[in-house]
Amino acid sequence: MQQFLDWLNGHFAAFGQSFYDNLIRDDRWKLILEGFGNTLFIAAVATLIGILLGVVVGIIRVSHAQSGKYKILNAICGVYLTVIRGTPVVVQLMILYYIVFASAPLEASIYVAALSFGINSGAYVAEIIRAGILSIDRGQTEAGRSLGLSQGQTMRKIVLPQAIKNILPALFNEFIVLLKETSVAGYVGIRDLTKASDIIRSRTWSAFFPLLTIALIYLVVVVGLTKVQKIIERRLSQSDNR
Repeated sequence: MQQFLDWLNGHFAAFGQSFYDNLIRDDRWKLILEGFGNTLFIAAVATLIGILLGVVVGIIRVSHAQSGKYKILNAICGVYLTVIRGTPVVVQLMILYYIVFASAPLEASIYVAALSFGINSGAYVAEIIRAGILSIDRGQTEAGRSLGLSQGQTMRKIVLPQAIKNILPALFNEFIVLLKETSVAGYVGIRDLTKASDIIRSRTWSAFFPLLTIALIYLVVVVGLTKVQKIIERRLSQSDNR
């Protein structure tokens, strides 16, 4: 029995020492905190860029399908969707960082990453927007036109507000997916959560605590955001039933 207790105490001591070496010693927890802040920044900015791009591309594609206008713009959007949806996000990130913005200062890398993830997200948001617009009854558009509104005014004042309400949960889910996708930002030297764990692991030669810590952070954030998403969906469904 005493041997078992000694063995257990030894493992607890080793566990505590590993925790101290990986997160406490030399304030290594600050690397995790910095990485978490960079991850949130990239995800938030990329989401805004993705929504702006997605709305523009989605409206162009729907308008072309309904009226036959904007042929050139629709063709450009088609190429954009094909290329972005057909290539890995990490490859897009490296092309933007090492080729397009190769001469940019090192401090701008986080903005390049946010732009890259935003462009990638925009391709998926565009399809969400397009599906949301198509879910609105065609009679809404005809009613707007009969009131003297132009096609653009009808889209902006009547169709889009209803479509956004329908697709809000999907857009929120896109943010959650984007948050996890930013874990590859370390490929261009950005100190995000994953990169922070790699730095700690390279100094302590221990992978357990660094990886477990960032996995736990991602899990807590995603679970929290998922709960917020469910609350939004519940309130939207309640408003629909009124």
